[in-house]
Amino acid sequence: MGTRTNIGWQLVIACVLSAAAHAAEGPLVHRFLDVEISPDGALVASVEGDSPVNGSYPDLRELVIRTVATGAQTSITLPCGHVPQCWPGSPAWSSDSKRLSFTLRKPGSHAYGVYTVGADGSSLNKQIDFQGTVIDLRYMRDGRLSMLAVEGARKEVGATEAGAAVAGDLDAAPPEQRIAILADGAIRWASPPDLFVYEYDARPDGKGFVGTATPGDGDSNWWTAKLYAFDAAEGAGKVIYAPSDIRQQLANPRVSRDGTSVAFIAGIMSDFGSTGGDVYTLPLAGGAPTNITPERPTSSRFVFWNCKNQLVSEELAGDKSQLVELATGRKAGQPKVLWSSAESLARGDTYISLACPSGMMAVSHESFTAPPQIATGTGARWKDLTAVNKGLSTPARVQSIQWTSDGLTVQGWLLLPEHVDGKAPLVTMVHGGPAAARVPTFSGPGLQQKLLERGYAIFYPNPRGSFGQGERFTLANVKDFGHGDLRDILAGVDAAEKAAPIDEARLAITGGSYGGFMTMWAVTQTHRFKAAVAVAGLSNWLSYYGENGIDAWMLPYFGASVYQDPAVYAKSSPINFINNVRTPTFAYVGERDIECPAPQTQEFWHALKALGVPTSVMIYPGEGHGLREPAHTEDALRRTIEWFDRYLK
Repeated sequence: MGTRTNIGWQLVIACVLSAAAHAAEGPLVHRFLDVEISPDGALVASVEGDSPVNGSYPDLRELVIRTVATGAQTSITLPCGHVPQCWPGSPAWSSDSKRLSFTLRKPGSHAYGVYTVGADGSSLNKQIDFQGTVIDLRYMRDGRLSMLAVEGARKEVGATEAGAAVAGDLDAAPPEQRIAILADGAIRWASPPDLFVYEYDARPDGKGFVGTATPGDGDSNWWTAKLYAFDAAEGAGKVIYAPSDIRQQLANPRVSRDGTSVAFIAGIMSDFGSTGGDVYTLPLAGGAPTNITPERPTSSRFVFWNCKNQLVSEELAGDKSQLVELATGRKAGQPKVLWSSAESLARGDTYISLACPSGMMAVSHESFTAPPQIATGTGARWKDLTAVNKGLSTPARVQSIQWTSDGLTVQGWLLLPEHVDGKAPLVTMVHGGPAAARVPTFSGPGLQQKLLERGYAIFYPNPRGSFGQGERFTLANVKDFGHGDLRDILAGVDAAEKAAPIDEARLAITGGSYGGFMTMWAVTQTHRFKAAVAVAGLSNWLSYYGENGIDAWMLPYFGASVYQDPAVYAKSSPINFINNVRTPTFAYVGERDIECPAPQTQEFWHALKALGVPTSVMIYPGEGHGLREPAHTEDALRRTIEWFDRYLK
């Protein structure tokens, strides 16, 4: 009892000290990680919390139920309280809207509980304890609860999570993520033990599921996943679509409300969860898939069937996010744009949530200057349900700019300080991916805000390989990493200098993951940048191929393994051009990053140090692909700002 009291006071003191440390940074941004509207459209459940300075992952998370009509909210009292040791997730409403199920876990323990609570916040009950991971809870039409679960998991699901220790028999069969159904206090498996299921959807007749899956290591093999139909009674799986092109990955399978077909997104994608491509439909009775958005100059990021069984796509179209009703089957006519705006309808794990038969939706939305809020509406009009971030703003003037590079039209974002005295230094920030895009999202206290407050301008380019302009544009950097895309970025810097008072003598570059590679690559190809910060970068494609935990992603982009065609990898390896570097470069990475392993950063830093180029490195203990620990995010921010100030101010 005394020990519990001491731990409780330690947590309180830690929170007080953390709040005091953040006070100078201004209010933290409240993030909505999951948003789910009840089937009757009356309630919205959300998992939410304040992000740390320079971070996106709240370390304190709560489960909240809000009434759509009044905005009244109820915070669910969790059995472990609101402390970092207790994270709720994956809220799912029962079909009668009377109960909410959700997961509860202690970060790092790989042990989950599944709980149910009444719509009014009462009657909290534990349904099951599970040794492993549980995500994506969904109620089936017959009232049973389905989920994706990994029994005996060694790490959290996803390649961006910190990797497990590299030890033991590396050829041993990995634990697989399977579809499971909860009934009578126990789970029953509804997919085979030798397949890792990434995403799934239930068939309306309750007899089975459709999902993307592949055998082997789930972190590494997503790029070769096929579309399966699963029998709920037998747990058997049958391939119903296998891409013939290695440059086509599958995402977001959704079964139509009448159960006759499945829609999914297909295209070249560099990361699971970073979705973009064309929309396909496939008859479940058998047949070939149909691309219903061929040559469309947009990237679909999420699809769903509305209450009238019409297919809707959330897509990126240049500098706009939009909802589009797509024509399917024998229906004629062009896609119908329902909503379009220079903002984001989703961030992180949040997707559009739909209530039927009302047609009401719930989303989290934000822009560069407007902080996240939950909104409800029918897709054409939205009304904010929350005001928790009211008053937060970004000290910037935002411009969407376009330029031409090698005959391609390229788009990017330029953020200028509110007050510019003379010409401003410019920091180019390259997004991860490469199959991704920088879209309008609210930063809050962190690098973007700090730079703007200190008089820096910020440039976010979306070079070839990015989403937002169709599959041809996204495929345009295949077998050409660092070459055409760097030309796009440098031409974009020229465009930024024409659009605003930018100081050519004070340019910097930074980015993480693919952006970290592009930072390392850029300083080997040009002396234009006077400072660089590479986050989780790649310096040597040859050694990287054997070090990382997701090497299957490289085949669609390079056409062959590094052992079969080393030349195509060598021409894009920064380490092969390291003697050209003159730019002072700071680099940092997570110790347990399996996407961009720490030795890649260490190798680049070691080379610069040996060559006498100003450099510094930080490897953050226990971190994966993206920093989670608030102390680490703040430290990385401090070091980055000091680096830019030293060489640009």
